[in-house]
Amino acid sequence: MAPQDAVMKARRAAEDVSPWLKTLTRLGYAAKGIVYALVGILAIQIIIGTSGQDADTRSALREIAQQPFGTFLLWVVGIGLLFYALWRFVQGGLDPDNKGNDAKGIITRIGYAVSGVIYTGLAFSAFGIVTGTGSGGGGGGGDQSAQGWTAWLMSQPFGQWLVGIVGAIVVGVGIYQIYKGATKKFREKLKTYEMGNTERTWSIRSGQIGLIAHGVVQGLIGWFLIQAAWQAQPQEARGLGGALATLLQQPYGQWLMGAVAIGLFAYGVFQFVLARYRQIPAMNTSS
Repeated sequence: MAPQDAVMKARRAAEDVSPWLKTLTRLGYAAKGIVYALVGILAIQIIIGTSGQDADTRSALREIAQQPFGTFLLWVVGIGLLFYALWRFVQGGLDPDNKGNDAKGIITRIGYAVSGVIYTGLAFSAFGIVTGTGSGGGGGGGDQSAQGWTAWLMSQPFGQWLVGIVGAIVVGVGIYQIYKGATKKFREKLKTYEMGNTERTWSIRSGQIGLIAHGVVQGLIGWFLIQAAWQAQPQEARGLGGALATLLQQPYGQWLMGAVAIGLFAYGVFQFVLARYRQIPAMNTSS
């Protein structure tokens, strides 16, 4: 009876915690949406020549800080990003989406955990800007951060292989996001039955455009990591801003970056859709 009592107690605890976790997760998606919508706007401003800063997540945070009530907003966004990171750790550890323990499931769950680490770092960047202990200055912060942790990872045993593996995983995540956007697979996790016709149409469009654009950028970031590993040069790594800058340098670069900028704005909008309509399952405590 004792083991059964323990299981029942765990289930009741999950039922108590789950509504709170769901609420925090939705706030996290909303915070992520604010950041990526701003990244898209910054990218468009770069194209038309009205912005001198990089179009990356840290620049978006600095943009928030410059608005009326910016300090308060940045605290809210930073806390929201922590909630989103928590949800990513839950996805990786407790597997509420039932990705499983096969090779594909494990890789997916590792990707969730890595995402949790990234968004934890972004949250603390927000707090650093508010308190004056982080970078609030000019561009390059995203690339410098990517190069810094790439150099650290490369200094570990089998470091080049580790960086290459991370790069391959990031490329794989990017390709999968493009696939989800192109096939509308993301609809499986949305409560579309609660949407009106117009709302459903624009939610799906924002998901398609946003996931494809974000997948393209993720693929570029992963490719730069593979390049860094191949050449044993951490400075080859790029963040979001560096990936967009690379697009701008290509033939028809303004058109390419413009399309991705609109896509990243749509990706931000799609995060608000997820904040409202994503199906967030309860934790499985019986396994």
